[in-house]
Amino acid sequence: MGIDIHPTAVVSPRAKIAEGVKIGPYSIIGEKVTVGRDTAIDSHVVIDGDTVIGEKNRIYPFVSLGLPPQDVNYRGEDTRVIIGDKNVIREFVTVNRATTKQDRVTIVGNRNYLMAYAHIAHDCILGNSIIMSNAATLGGHIEIGDYAIIGGLVAIHQFVRIGTYAFIGGKSAIVKDVPPFMMASGDRAKLYGLNQTGLKRQGFSQEKINGLKRAYKIIWRDHRLFDEALEGVRREIPPFRELEILLEFLINSKRGVVR
Repeated sequence: MGIDIHPTAVVSPRAKIAEGVKIGPYSIIGEKVTVGRDTAIDSHVVIDGDTVIGEKNRIYPFVSLGLPPQDVNYRGEDTRVIIGDKNVIREFVTVNRATTKQDRVTIVGNRNYLMAYAHIAHDCILGNSIIMSNAATLGGHIEIGDYAIIGGLVAIHQFVRIGTYAFIGGKSAIVKDVPPFMMASGDRAKLYGLNQTGLKRQGFSQEKINGLKRAYKIIWRDHRLFDEALEGVRREIPPFRELEILLEFLINSKRGVVR
């Protein structure tokens, strides 16, 4: 199959480029970069630093991966970016490598769709099958669970967590954790109930959807104290896996949860 590198691309001889990789005109690949099989890199892409990119990714023009973090305390330390398989990374997306303040790695999982101008800052950890819409922006140290959808022009504060299957409406400012399976929107976003449409599209049973709706009502609508609400959920709703995911997320929140 071979490797297809355009003559105008600048690829370090020390970079590790797998079979089936295509690199377009004027792209620059640094010496510590690893690119997995069948990944397509379009024109004018810059990939630098200790950056590992998996298999079958599609990287569009003007993307920047693995450059230093936008952190005034960063002093050129050896940190990383790891990107998994089958991601689509559209025009002008930026993914910065980590600082030394956490685990020294920024991670993007598999099958994510990152739309134009999305920004993933240092030390962020993204799961799988996430959609980040145009110009969605992540501060540092953010965690996003699988199947979350982040609307356009959304800004998420440092150290916030976004739960699995959560949906964030466009032009929102997120300063606290957004629980799994829920919808949030607005400047200093508020919760707007269960992400029912998204859960149905992902094959959730009506029984589970009803259970999560009931949990939402108990925790956020019944005016109970937090501990009383969690106890009420455990007492009043038969247990199932997604319910435990929701409760564990709430219990482990450090920044507090969107209300």
